[in-house]
Amino acid sequence: MKRRELLHSCAAAAASVALPAAYAQSRPIRLIVPYAAGGPIDVTARLLAERVKDTLGTVIIDNKPGGGGNIGADAVAKAAPDGTTIGISAVATHAINPWLFSKMPYDPVKDFAAITQMVRVPNVLVMNAETAQRLSIASVRDLIAYGKRNPGRLNYGSGGNGSAGHLAGEMFKRDAGIFAVHIPYNGGNPAQLALLSGQVDFNFDNLATAAPNIRSGKLKALAVTTLKRSPNLPEVPPVADTLKGFSIDTWWGLVAPAGTPRDAIQKLNQAFVAALHSTEAKTRFATLMAEPVATTPEEFASFMKAELAKYEKVVKASGAKVD
Repeated sequence: MKRRELLHSCAAAAASVALPAAYAQSRPIRLIVPYAAGGPIDVTARLLAERVKDTLGTVIIDNKPGGGGNIGADAVAKAAPDGTTIGISAVATHAINPWLFSKMPYDPVKDFAAITQMVRVPNVLVMNAETAQRLSIASVRDLIAYGKRNPGRLNYGSGGNGSAGHLAGEMFKRDAGIFAVHIPYNGGNPAQLALLSGQVDFNFDNLATAAPNIRSGKLKALAVTTLKRSPNLPEVPPVADTLKGFSIDTWWGLVAPAGTPRDAIQKLNQAFVAALHSTEAKTRFATLMAEPVATTPEEFASFMKAELAKYEKVVKASGAKVD
């Protein structure tokens, strides 16, 4: 009799331990996007959330914009590390902002567990086509040679101090050994309009934004900023062909709170990597001029650390500060 009671007691105890685990697996996953709904990051997150529902169950997108992405990233960092909350890490939140903001609510390395990179979007070095023709500039080498012959004559526009276009321009000036005046605008669209009207000589713009004006002939694409040619603009060489190692592009991926169990990270990685390899994802990403990039958690963690180190030098050299 006592043996039977003991077995019943053990079974009940085991069930009480197993229930929370089973419950955690049945709960929906919350994917925090630190930017507003409708943008490229949000669109790609929603596409992948739909693709992984058969393996992971329901994935709910939770948009938390603000603070240059810091508010949403901080929400991920401070969530329970149980595998049910994940989020987007981006070049801004995990590589640029830590050097732009004097106070950060999270540590970009210690507070997160990498899952996989998702996307790479090339930036492109563009000139007003009429300006390029007038100055006889048809390549990166031509632009650098002109800058060296005419110190201080070139200028470039960006969407503001600390923006991707600003930092790309500063990195280009440093590596090329030329000087060009930076003219910040209040956003990417005004900067592009300034280039189209000939107010500035060149810009580093997002390929998705610049592509229509490149196709129409209003802008001349000199180079992309990825290490290799972009499949979305295959005829245009990378800056790295002229300036070895030059690479500065937009990227984002998936992270979880630090301390999330290894088996949960692996399960998330497998599901999202499969989604990134799907034909639907590749087709949809192509419309955004974005390239799917699937990695292991270790590869993505190493990549983010390298990007953080790279942008420290670039941001400090630019002198840009948000607060």
